[in-house]
Amino acid sequence: MEAEIQKIIEEARQSIAASDRSSLIPSAAKFIGRQGSLTEILKSLGNLSIEERKRIGEQANQAKIAIEAMVTEREQKLSAAQQKQMMRRDVGLPGIPPVVGHLSPVTIVTRELISALTELGFEVAEGPEVELELYNFDMLNIPADHPARDQWDTFWVKQGKDGKNSTLLRTHTSPVQVRYMLQHQPPIRIISPGRTFRYEAENTSHSSVFNQFEGLMVDKGISVAHMKGVIDHFVKKILGSEVKARLRPSFFPFTEPSFEVDVWFNGQWLELMGCGMVHPQVLRNVNIDPSEYSGFAFGVGTERLAMLKYDIDDIRLFLSGDPRFVTQF
Repeated sequence: MEAEIQKIIEEARQSIAASDRSSLIPSAAKFIGRQGSLTEILKSLGNLSIEERKRIGEQANQAKIAIEAMVTEREQKLSAAQQKQMMRRDVGLPGIPPVVGHLSPVTIVTRELISALTELGFEVAEGPEVELELYNFDMLNIPADHPARDQWDTFWVKQGKDGKNSTLLRTHTSPVQVRYMLQHQPPIRIISPGRTFRYEAENTSHSSVFNQFEGLMVDKGISVAHMKGVIDHFVKKILGSEVKARLRPSFFPFTEPSFEVDVWFNGQWLELMGCGMVHPQVLRNVNIDPSEYSGFAFGVGTERLAMLKYDIDDIRLFLSGDPRFVTQF
């Protein structure tokens, strides 16, 4: 009977080792189940002498414990193998291609403008989008009773006492120029790209939120010729070397004389931007002597330039959030 117990242990070891998760329990039951071969030996102990019953019973119980341990070990190995299989990844297989972002045409044109003008020694200056009325209007020669205020009535944030320290969403990036000139003395060459806000009726060519790109140069002996040369340079850089630009007399409160810039583009003259020589009063406001220094400033709507460059017919597309729009550029 002792030899039979050892035989059962060996058979159990081989059977359990070859079992999968579905056959493990039935395999073990053949040996330690209610009708199992080892159970049958335990049932027959009553026919043995006391000494044999004690010896064979102890061996049979140890064999049962050993077989149960085999079952537990096999179950753990099968579980670990299944877990490993579930976690297995074939890194050689192609994955899902990531969605690649795209630059907005406004960003593309802004970067091209910065590149074109830094070539000429300009540096980038930035300022807050929520601006003081003092910098946005008053110091730019646009007092409270000036007609230009009606054109640029915008989004007011806080009304200050006695008309002082009122804040609003800036209507142009010219306040950046004011802030810079208050902190620096000529020579000055800066560009100020950024977002601006005006109370506009939304249509294909007007938006209440848009980007501007402005430039300022102040130094001794600066003339309209310098301004025309700078404008010609970046217009050709952005729209092509064959594009022509011309100056047409206009009016802005902060420049004198003032001009509109038209470009000959795709066979016709198109209005592009405004520019002019910095008004002497603006220079005085920032403690620069207009008898010693002169300067010019220009400002272009970045969306306007992008619309010409990429033949876009609706300014509202820039704020639509439609990925089909930006992926074209």
